[in-house]
Amino acid sequence: MTHKIAILGASGYTGAELIRLIATHPDLDIAALGANAKAGLSMASVFPHLRHLDLPDLVTADEIDFSQIDLCFCALPHKTSQEVISALPRDLKIVDLSADFRLRDPEAYRTWYGNEHAAVEMQKEAVYGLTEFYRDQIRDARLVAGTGCNAATGQYALRPLIAGGVIGLDDIILDLKCAVSGAGRSLKENLLHAELSEGYHAYAVGGTHRHLGEFDQEFSAIAGRDVTIQFTPHLIPANRGILATAYVSGEPHAVHGTLSTAYADEPFLEVLPFGETPSTHHVRGSNFCHIGVTGDRIRDRAIVVTALDNLCKGSSGQAVQNANLMLGIEETAGLMLAPCFP
Repeated sequence: MTHKIAILGASGYTGAELIRLIATHPDLDIAALGANAKAGLSMASVFPHLRHLDLPDLVTADEIDFSQIDLCFCALPHKTSQEVISALPRDLKIVDLSADFRLRDPEAYRTWYGNEHAAVEMQKEAVYGLTEFYRDQIRDARLVAGTGCNAATGQYALRPLIAGGVIGLDDIILDLKCAVSGAGRSLKENLLHAELSEGYHAYAVGGTHRHLGEFDQEFSAIAGRDVTIQFTPHLIPANRGILATAYVSGEPHAVHGTLSTAYADEPFLEVLPFGETPSTHHVRGSNFCHIGVTGDRIRDRAIVVTALDNLCKGSSGQAVQNANLMLGIEETAGLMLAPCFP
């Protein structure tokens, strides 16, 4: 059975990535593409790399007949997404790629995003979209909230370690490098080539990054107590990829063994042999996540390095993985593309 799909926000990076993945998906068919600012344009004119595909032209959300749609991906900006989703049919399955439904507590949302939530009841309904840890809930969900790309990367490194009790909870340090596409396609002065190339910089320093809300929510729930990590993201002059380095207190081989056991049956999560560390080059353009563990020269300290593609496993690939579950499709369908190297 082929399922009809709509994508709202199709003119952004995550929208284009959804189209790239769904184009070869055996069970999904793109029936509508929404992009209000570029409505009336062809996808070939917005993203020339997709010109070989037979795609519908971009339209406004109001022009889409959602009664003919089985599932809608919302790749819209934060705050806009909750307003648009509130107006969609209540029986429509939705995978949201924005931050609007990631946090369960409306007060936490207000704290991290600076405004009141406009769809609190839907916020309560949403299932957090970190597929490997919410698989059963996602299968039965109507609304799935995709994770932040930084948040996904850090959680793949740390969730099993917190749950397994093999690391200390009071001195977790997460140092993360993210490619520029993580900031979206909108024009920003600090993302101009002359401003960004030949260097990289830390941002949201001192615990102000919004993805910390996800870390607080998820890690504290696992531990059954408040868990507050140190987290510093850095913007690097690359188009795709996230590399996260976590510094934890714990016996390194126990850390490696815990992660290896936790992910042994996961199709997209690969724990490398002890002592090896991953590269963003080795996951580029794919839905795979590579995790490496090594010991530190300080006794009983471990270093966990995680690499994934922020547009794929960190966002659009994760969204398709969740949609597969929601529609009763094989979870890996359309997602077994090999990474693009070099």
